[in-house]
Amino acid sequence: MQARLLLMALLFFPVAEALTIFGSANTFGWWTMAWLVSAFVAGLLLIRYERLAFAPRMMFNLRQGKSPFRALYLSTRLFLAGGLLMFPGLITDILAFILLLIPGTWRQSSFIRRRAANDDIIEGEFSREVEAISDRFPRREI
Repeated sequence: MQARLLLMALLFFPVAEALTIFGSANTFGWWTMAWLVSAFVAGLLLIRYERLAFAPRMMFNLRQGKSPFRALYLSTRLFLAGGLLMFPGLITDILAFILLLIPGTWRQSSFIRRRAANDDIIEGEFSREVEAISDRFPRREI
């Protein structure tokens, strides 16, 4: 029973994607094609960025003594969102945006830390002394 349901869902999904693309093309015209092309480019860039950022993120977590599974989880979500954006269709784009909007995808507590309100204040006294040019370059008498 569950295998049939899964098979029906897998067969219905491309049909639903095609119907949403054709329906939005009838409504919005060439903007649908622009959306599909821009979503594909965004997915490609997301996958390229994540491919470059995965190893440093993993090493950063290991050096901080944190679990590498968090970095793996975040990278997997971003790879999956990029793949869904590259797949043509509006339903997959909505799923990709849901994956991107889940908290913790872009922000990690180790990268963005909250600073105290007075971190930029250096206390002390200030006075300016003017020195003459002759003090900087003493003359040598020959």
